[in-house]
Amino acid sequence: MTAPLIIETVSDLRAQIWAWRGAGESIGFVPTMGALHKGHFSLLAKADKHASKTVVSIYVNPAQFSASEDLSAYPCRETQDVEALAAAGCDLVYIPKPGEIYAPNHATHITMAGPALGLESDHRPDFLGGVALVVAKLLNQVAPDMAVFGEKDYQQLACVRALVRDLDMPVRILSAPIVRQKDGLALSSRNAYFGVDDRKIAGALNRQMLLCAAQISQGQEIEAASRSAGENLLKAGFSKIDYISAVDPRTLEVLTNKLAARPARLLLAAHLAGVRLIDNCKI
Repeated sequence: MTAPLIIETVSDLRAQIWAWRGAGESIGFVPTMGALHKGHFSLLAKADKHASKTVVSIYVNPAQFSASEDLSAYPCRETQDVEALAAAGCDLVYIPKPGEIYAPNHATHITMAGPALGLESDHRPDFLGGVALVVAKLLNQVAPDMAVFGEKDYQQLACVRALVRDLDMPVRILSAPIVRQKDGLALSSRNAYFGVDDRKIAGALNRQMLLCAAQISQGQEIEAASRSAGENLLKAGFSKIDYISAVDPRTLEVLTNKLAARPARLLLAAHLAGVRLIDNCKI
């Protein structure tokens, strides 16, 4: 097992990337906020298939947290993360020092429309703009040939694709499927917050999502199927449903009535025991 390079500054990062490029290497990139799990490593595995060198960033981005969200509560396991990345064969871990992402005089923000409208933005208004900003900065700093994002944060993935397209960034965006636990719950760093009983309840999210998607695909009214899924989740022990929406998989336009003959994706967000869970699947 070879330890990855640990780099903390943009200047050192660019020097290493330029050295690799001069040697004919290609660069694959996976941005993360740390607290890594199997889902993250599936992204790294995909990057490794498409590039000769892999870079993973660990940075908890304050710009995507609202005033009501506790940034300090986000789990931090930097030492364990680096050890796991070494075992997975990562070539470089970028852990930017304070000021390398947002300097004290930072004055630029990104406002997105299109796939950023609605859904998450209705409940976390700062989130997608903050994601777009940090992704743009990281892609500029790492300058990869390709970057991999998970399908679990589906609206985020759609926004990153739009960002790269609209700003003419020379990077290919690849997606990786959701990695799930045995009961279907999507892997997430936040799952660690659950006690034993609440963790059992959390598996209902996947079951109701799949049932709702099946009902819609079989011709049931979208609003009726979504309402039924929400009621079932509340009966199971969830405290609040933010949304259960069928959308166009590219534009994220919310679909109503019956599905008709078109591709669609079901996106949902719900709260359980103080933890907000999101998930999605094809319809």
